[in-house]
Amino acid sequence: MNARPRVLVVDDDEDIRTLVRELLERAGYTVDEAENGRTALRHLFSSAPALVILDVTMPDLDGLELQQRLTRDGVLLPVIFLTGHGDIPMSVRAMRSGATDF
Repeated sequence: MNARPRVLVVDDDEDIRTLVRELLERAGYTVDEAENGRTALRHLFSSAPALVILDVTMPDLDGLELQQRLTRDGVLLPVIFLTGHGDIPMSVRAMRSGATDF
């Protein structure tokens, strides 16, 4: 039995999380959702996703900070940033920190 790849979608916008989850599930992925970086950390250590999709701008622990924390803690997962508020400095920072895409 082949397990479906697990993706963690982290975004404070519920509509975006729902849309991304539905698209990924149609493509054959198992999807977990987190509404902020702190909740995402709990999911990361309990569900072991194969990929993380992060929003950049979230309250408390934003996507770039979460990416840095994962790197610091040795969690080496592909990270894709999905944001409506990105700019070139953000994308450069994310890519230099190891993001797969921005």
